[in-house]
Amino acid sequence: MKHIIYVAILAVVLLSFGRQQSVAQGADAAAEREVRQTIEKYRTALIEHDAAALEQIWADDYTFTNGAGETHSKADRLAHLKSGATSLDSIREEEDMKVRIHGNVAVATSRVTIKGQYSGKQTSGQYRSIHVWVKGAAGWQLVANQLTPVAAE
Repeated sequence: MKHIIYVAILAVVLLSFGRQQSVAQGADAAAEREVRQTIEKYRTALIEHDAAALEQIWADDYTFTNGAGETHSKADRLAHLKSGATSLDSIREEEDMKVRIHGNVAVATSRVTIKGQYSGKQTSGQYRSIHVWVKGAAGWQLVANQLTPVAAE
């Protein structure tokens, strides 16, 4: 009789754990979709020079590291955008983007081809890109991103 009770308890615990994992995976999938949609809005805002949208997308403590290794704050990026020093013609995905969800943090990595300029410097080419997003009251916001030039193969 004791064995039956132990087996029943174990079955309930395992079923509960499996359900919790399934719920968590569903939440991660929904968060990943949200992040991918936000990245598309971000790219559109960059290409369209939409400072108002970028003001919402970039967190107040946002940091950008460009392909030359220079870092820029949200205020720097907005000033460069408004002055025309940052002007992107296109951002094209070269391979599948990977988005990993860790609670209210998402990390997106991809390889992109960019045509245009950052901070007054021509930066067209292929880059590895990493974005770090945090979900807060305002939704998903970009807190950091970096571009690394891809060496010619």
